[in-house]
Amino acid sequence: MNSDFTIAVHSLSYLAHLPTQSAPSDRIAQSVSVHPVRVRKILSLLCKQGYINSKEGAKGGFELNCKPEDVTLNELYLLTSEGTLKPKFPNPNKQCLIGANIENAMDGIFDALENQVGNYLLNYTIADILERVQAEASL
Repeated sequence: MNSDFTIAVHSLSYLAHLPTQSAPSDRIAQSVSVHPVRVRKILSLLCKQGYINSKEGAKGGFELNCKPEDVTLNELYLLTSEGTLKPKFPNPNKQCLIGANIENAMDGIFDALENQVGNYLLNYTIADILERVQAEASL
């Protein structure tokens, strides 16, 4: 899993928190605490997939274009991080029994792990995340 996933979840949760407003990318970036260019990359991806809309101009920014309860974390994982759980095997020795076969032997394990992660993330939506954030804030 990579930080693109967390930026996507954070951005959609932020916009879901402001359902009647648009937010510029620099404001979202301040909330995420990453460079605005990095956030814009993820926002662009979310726009292309129809999760959000962008508005140009002085009152421009990004706004949610979906129902938070309809967006699963698995969708965002597949969009931003699919395949990232599998570790890299740096230049194993192909003359060695283990080195020549370890990556292929491990592939099935990590494929199964990725399926389990995806199935688990199907249980959570952006609405759930927003609810959890609000519950944390009230403690």
